[in-house]
Amino acid sequence: MNKCLSGSNCIQKKQTKLEVKRAPSRAGSPQTESARKMKLPIFIADAFTATAFRGNPAAVCLLESTLDEDAHQDIAREMNLSETAFVRKLQPTDDFTQSSRFGLRWFTPEAEFPLCGHATLASAAVLFQKRKNRNSILTFVTMSGELKARRAEDGIVLDFPVYPTFPQDFHEVEDLIKAAIGDTLVQDIRYSPDTRKLLVRLSDSYDRSFLESLKVNTEPLPAIEKTGKVRGLILTVKGEPGGQTAPYDFYSRYFAPWVGIAEDPVTGSAHTVLSSYWSQQLRKKEMRAFQCSRRGGELDISLRPDGRIDIKGGAVIVLEGTLTA
Repeated sequence: MNKCLSGSNCIQKKQTKLEVKRAPSRAGSPQTESARKMKLPIFIADAFTATAFRGNPAAVCLLESTLDEDAHQDIAREMNLSETAFVRKLQPTDDFTQSSRFGLRWFTPEAEFPLCGHATLASAAVLFQKRKNRNSILTFVTMSGELKARRAEDGIVLDFPVYPTFPQDFHEVEDLIKAAIGDTLVQDIRYSPDTRKLLVRLSDSYDRSFLESLKVNTEPLPAIEKTGKVRGLILTVKGEPGGQTAPYDFYSRYFAPWVGIAEDPVTGSAHTVLSSYWSQQLRKKEMRAFQCSRRGGELDISLRPDGRIDIKGGAVIVLEGTLTA
């Protein structure tokens, strides 16, 4: 059970003031100057874990008013995490404790991202734990439509879309795959046009330990695939029935050098693709998944009759501070 949802076991550091140095405004508009003088509450939460310093860290910034557009990217670059989430009020009268609907945007250090699971989970955790939001369900208005996060006894459940995959001709992506994993045996290749993610299933002769130790070369990938078709690479293997370790239905790793992320520790958006694929392969609607990064993370997955997916995970807030922008 993830007790950090009550806020009692969450690890906190002393409040930290982070300075973001920015170039002077060329236009000098009142709105820009006002935005740059704001003191913004900011948090770092480890998502898809019940243990601090595991899972995937995301920064969460709470916006009382409109932030200068360029500042989103500057702050994300300053935080230098795979994602920085910006939670904003939709109406001036909204309140982070009382309201149930908020705007949400995600930024990597390089670009705005259309969908991010772990930073959504982190955002919900901040609102539930630190702002003591009274609602059981939060709705986030995003580039990917409305996403919901609801309290659960042992975590937070994200209501996300499911994205289908389609067979991909190996020869069209052969150079990309060879550069990334060399002569590693591949069993299946799928493509998700909605997310621009390439899913590569490794041979069933490989297990979790092989995937964890596999050396993946991401540096040349953006130069090899520069058409914009692929923006993320998923490597996955079939799970094991159990034994001494917890049984998982499938394992994965995720790489997105196209947006400045060599390897992402735990990726909710990748599981909107993985769940679609493995549900068909395993003929299961309820699955447990483990992302095999160095930090590692667990996800409980449930495919719903309405064509969406519930992704459940824990979150631990490890830092709270004030960012001056």
